Amino acid sequence: MGERGDDEVTTAYADDAYAVVIPTLGRPSLSACLRALAEASGPRPVRVVLVDDRPGDEGEPLTVDIPGPLRPVTTVVRGRARGPAAARNDGWRAAGRIPWIVFLDDDVVPGRTWGDDLALDLAEAMEPTGAITARIDVPLPPDRRPTDWERNTAGLATARWITADMAYRRTALEAVGGFDERFRRAFREDADLALRVQAAGWMVTAGSRTTTHPVRPADRWVSVRLQAGNADDVLMTRLHGPGWWSRAGAPRGRLPGHLAVTGAAVAALACAALRRPRAAAVCAAGWLAGTAEFALARIGPGPRTPDEVATMALTSVLIPPAATWHWLRGHIVHRGAPPHAAYDAGAQPPVRRRSLEERVHP
Repeated sequence: MGERGDDEVTTAYADDAYAVVIPTLGRPSLSACLRALAEASGPRPVRVVLVDDRPGDEGEPLTVDIPGPLRPVTTVVRGRARGPAAARNDGWRAAGRIPWIVFLDDDVVPGRTWGDDLALDLAEAMEPTGAITARIDVPLPPDRRPTDWERNTAGLATARWITADMAYRRTALEAVGGFDERFRRAFREDADLALRVQAAGWMVTAGSRTTTHPVRPADRWVSVRLQAGNADDVLMTRLHGPGWWSRAGAPRGRLPGHLAVTGAAVAALACAALRRPRAAAVCAAGWLAGTAEFALARIGPGPRTPDEVATMALTSVLIPPAATWHWLRGHIVHRGAPPHAAYDAGAQPPVRRRSLEERVHP
C-alpha cells in the first residue's frame, strides 16, 4: 500500500478503466466498504485511492483492513482536513490519468454485482456523458417505523446526484476544476458539481449499479447539527441562482417556517423586555404553536417511543433558531461569492467512443 500515487502520464488505459476514490476519517465502516468492493463481481478498479482526511493525527498511519485483491492497487493520500469536497479533489488528482473516477463514501457497501453493473454503466456512456449515478439503497427497520434520523438518511435514496456512489469522467472533472472546496461539509457539494458539469455541456445519466448506504449511529442532537446546511444553501443560491432547487431536484425544506418561528420567539422576548405583556403573549403563542406543529410533524411518522418523542420535542425547539443562525451566517460568509461563470462547452476534450462489444468485459 503506497503513500501517494504519481500521475501515470505514460500509461494507456482502456476507455472504461476506472479508479475508486474514498475520502475517509478512519471509520470502521471503511473496511466493510473495501471488502464489498473486492468481493463484487466484474472488473476491479485500476486504482483505489484512500484519502486520509483525519485532522491532527500527527502522521499516524490509517488503520484499515485492505483485502488482498485490492492491496496492489491501493494508494493512501494525505488529505487537508478541509471536508469531503477537498478530499475528493485530492483523490481524483492523485489517481493518475484514468478515464473514470468513481467516488464512494467510506460507509457504503457496493452490491454483489457492482463491478459488472458499473462496466455496463460505463459501456453505455455516450461521448457527452460526464457522470453516471448509482442506485442507493438505505435499509430501514422492517419491524417498526423509522426514526427521524433514519428517515433523514433514507432521503439519500432519492437524492439526484449523491456522491456516496458517483462515477465521473476525468475530463469532465478537469473541465470544471473538480469540487468547489467552499463546501466544507458533506452537503450540496455533489449538487454543485453536477450543475457545473451540466453547464459545461456534459450529461449526467442514471446508472444501474446498486450500493447500500446503512444508517450509521447518531446521537439525539444530530438533527440540530444538520442545520449548518442552511449556509450551504445560501452559497448554492449565490452560485447558481434561485432556480437551482428545481434543477437539482432538491426539497426546499422548512426554512420559511423556521424563520417565522424564530422571529416569533425573538419578538416575544423583545415585547417582554419592553413591558408589553399582551404583545409578548401573542408572539409567544405563535412560537409555541409553530414549535408544536413542527414537533408533531416529526413524531407522527416515527416509532413514538418515549426516547424518540423526547428527542423530537427537544430538537424541535432548537432547530428553528439553529437553522436561522446558519442561514444568516451563510449570507454573511458568502456575501461576496459571484455566480459561476459560463463554461465553453465546445472546449471540452474529445472522447473516443468504442462499440459496446469492445467495452464490456466478458
